[in-house]
Amino acid sequence: MNQTKPEIPASESSSAAGSGFVAILLWAAAVVMIGLAVFMAYQRMFDHGTSAGVAVANAPLDLPPAPQQVSLPLFQPETQPVALHRRANLRTILPTRPREQEIVYRVQAGDSVFGIAQSFNLKPETVLWANYDILNDDPHMISIGQELIIPPTDGVLYKWKEGDTIEKIAATFKADPQDILLYPGNKLDLANPVIEPGRYVMIPGGSREFRTWVVPTIPRGPAGVNKSIYGPGACDTGAGGAFGTGTFVWPTRNRVLSGNDYWPGHLAIDIAAYTGDPIYAADSGVVVYAGPVGGGYGNMVMIDHGNGYQTLYAHLSAWNVRCGASVSQGQVIGQAGSTGRSTGPHLHFEVRYLGGFVNPWYVLP
Repeated sequence: MNQTKPEIPASESSSAAGSGFVAILLWAAAVVMIGLAVFMAYQRMFDHGTSAGVAVANAPLDLPPAPQQVSLPLFQPETQPVALHRRANLRTILPTRPREQEIVYRVQAGDSVFGIAQSFNLKPETVLWANYDILNDDPHMISIGQELIIPPTDGVLYKWKEGDTIEKIAATFKADPQDILLYPGNKLDLANPVIEPGRYVMIPGGSREFRTWVVPTIPRGPAGVNKSIYGPGACDTGAGGAFGTGTFVWPTRNRVLSGNDYWPGHLAIDIAAYTGDPIYAADSGVVVYAGPVGGGYGNMVMIDHGNGYQTLYAHLSAWNVRCGASVSQGQVIGQAGSTGRSTGPHLHFEVRYLGGFVNPWYVLP
């Protein structure tokens, strides 16, 4: 017997299919929810572990203090670079090099051998020796307009002669031959140092004796002074007369130099004075000369103080005393001037003792 299956209505079949679809959606939603829950739980665990790690890293450690660091400025690309500008210096300081060659100097009013040498940082004898043909070792022979040779360094500037040798000239001027050979200004070939006659050669540190030009000391008393030897201002002073005190006063109002100081080539001091300024006797004594005299001194007065001392006053414009007269300390004996060989008014003042020369600075107050 065939059994026929009962037919299911169409409405019921649609309802069953819809219920199955809903069930699948619910299961999918549940799976998604579970996945989200798991993800969120995992995220919380990760964040918690990271913050814990930072906390541990930031915890203070018992470490020695770090050395101080200097923070350097960071380069900012967007910032325009600033250029540094150097201000121009219009003054250029050139290195000072020693002069190696002689030069020519024209004597001016008020010059002296001592002053000229000082202006070139030389010793006065260096200038005097280099100009023997003009000054003849006498600083009083200087005059305005003369052209003097100024050596480059202290020593002797020598004009080479036929037959001269370096060893011979070095011995003559008390120098070392090597100093002549090695001096740059001489420009000598060390392998063959030939020097032509007429050429000037510098002898550094060399020296020679002076030819000193001075007025002879004139003693007081009946010595029978010969005027043809001493000049028209000399006389026979006879016996007696004033004697010095042994002390000295300044012969001028000024107490400063205007030219030569005391040195081997100038055995006196030149004291600043204007023409016509009074000149005073440095000590009491007898005038043994009053008038013009040779040797570049011009008008001169010499006083013998009767105790071994004599004083001399030169280049006077006038004298107020006569030979043979007694004078007292501080008395006016003349006026300052520039007579004789002189480039300007001043007083040439000498002090002598027993015929020898004394530096006036040793006896003036």
